[in-house]
Amino acid sequence: MEVRVVRAPWNPAGDNGPVTELGTSAKPRRVGLVGCVKEKASRAMPAQDLYTSSLFAGRRHFVESSCDEWWILSAEHGLVHPGDELAPYDVTLKDAGRAQRRDWSAQVLASIDQRVRPRPGDVFEIHAGAEYRDFGLLEGLRSRGCTIEIPTEGMRIGHQLRFYKEATSS
Repeated sequence: MEVRVVRAPWNPAGDNGPVTELGTSAKPRRVGLVGCVKEKASRAMPAQDLYTSSLFAGRRHFVESSCDEWWILSAEHGLVHPGDELAPYDVTLKDAGRAQRRDWSAQVLASIDQRVRPRPGDVFEIHAGAEYRDFGLLEGLRSRGCTIEIPTEGMRIGHQLRFYKEATSS
């Protein structure tokens, strides 16, 4: 595999130093993005354990078996690594306006660029509601040459819960 050092794309946060980039011979990655949920533990803990609903548990188990890496889409914190410690919070995108959702998506895409460093051909498997996906996130990932998969698109919560239960029991 070819590895080279390149200059990072301009970043408004000011961190424009060199980064390591895998060459084109690198295998495309599968990256899971899991939406946060309302039900949370009552104290700070790693993000992967903070969310307590069966929906989040199903999403988590699914991406842990289908993806090379996974991240959480938090309404409060944007892109969160599963090991990042978070305190409980009460913020949702469901009540946010279109402009707020677009701003949130732009922030998440900037974090993806910095922390995930997507390459053309990478597959992003998204397990999150439309309020997380449809305000710039999908278009931004596609513009970076990534493929999008949404295994539960169009399913109501009950069907999603069944999907995850059946997928993780097989």
